[in-house]
Amino acid sequence: MIDWKRIKVLQDEIGKDDFPDIVEIFVEEVDEIIQSIGGAPDLETLGDTLHALKGSALNLGFSAFADLCQQGELRAADGGAQDVSLAPILQCYAQSKDIFLAGIVNAKCP
Repeated sequence: MIDWKRIKVLQDEIGKDDFPDIVEIFVEEVDEIIQSIGGAPDLETLGDTLHALKGSALNLGFSAFADLCQQGELRAADGGAQDVSLAPILQCYAQSKDIFLAGIVNAKCP
């Protein structure tokens, strides 16, 4: 669900002191997007929104969440935005965020 190796690479790239700032920005931005699509998503922009979420997720190692976003993005691109099931995407993000934050707090990140 979480690519801890990617997180280690990111920490090395930006430095451990600045990493919490990146995490805070990521969580704030993704939480805001999640809230916007959780109610009544704009089907015309859903593919673009899922694409943006996928990119953010990959940058911070949320691999399972990124995979679900990509599946939804592709379905929307094929004209099936109305068929994208957001519940599994939203649930995966919530679970991934909990695991990630617990791992960071408990120093499980390598």
